[in-house]
Amino acid sequence: MTIKNAQFITSSSHHTQCPAPDKPEIAFIGRSNVGKSSLINMLTGRKKLAKVSSKPGKTQLINHFLIDNQWYLVDLPGYGWAKVSKSDRSKWGEMIHDYLLERKNLLTIFVLIDSRLPPQPVDTEFIEWLGENGVPFALVFTKADKQSHNKNQSSIARYRKYLKNQWEVVGPIFLTSSAAGDGKEDVLNYIAHCIDISPEISS
Repeated sequence: MTIKNAQFITSSSHHTQCPAPDKPEIAFIGRSNVGKSSLINMLTGRKKLAKVSSKPGKTQLINHFLIDNQWYLVDLPGYGWAKVSKSDRSKWGEMIHDYLLERKNLLTIFVLIDSRLPPQPVDTEFIEWLGENGVPFALVFTKADKQSHNKNQSSIARYRKYLKNQWEVVGPIFLTSSAAGDGKEDVLNYIAHCIDISPEISS
């Protein structure tokens, strides 16, 4: 898959405010500062499509981007915020959970993991919640350029071991670097696969 056109459509505070569910939808989420905006910009080939910030919690709404007039890429608020109130965390958590459970055209969600870190409870608990609720997901390890190939493979192996303790089948896992462009083709090809095998969607 090659993305030729990507445009911001709208930001929503609730899944009922999102665009009509008449196109396939692929969502991205991860803990604060995991590199989500950078990855979205890398995948779409647009340096400023998603706003990149060093301030955790920058994305606070459900952001929809229309890709080649065929499907939606969705940038979801991160989790694990360090500097926001408990009420905001609760509100954002409810917004994310409702979206993931109620959005009928959502095909899969990419959960971004910092490749440099060992399994973190904030990530593993969210992954467990997805599995328990039957939400299809794939793991995307980010910032691969920040450490050696061997360390990246060790990080992935730790997560594979964790996932195999939870489920018999481990979902897709990708290793990416927004700075180097690594993993772009693999992620886009998987998105194309998800769209190709999805049932016809209508509003």
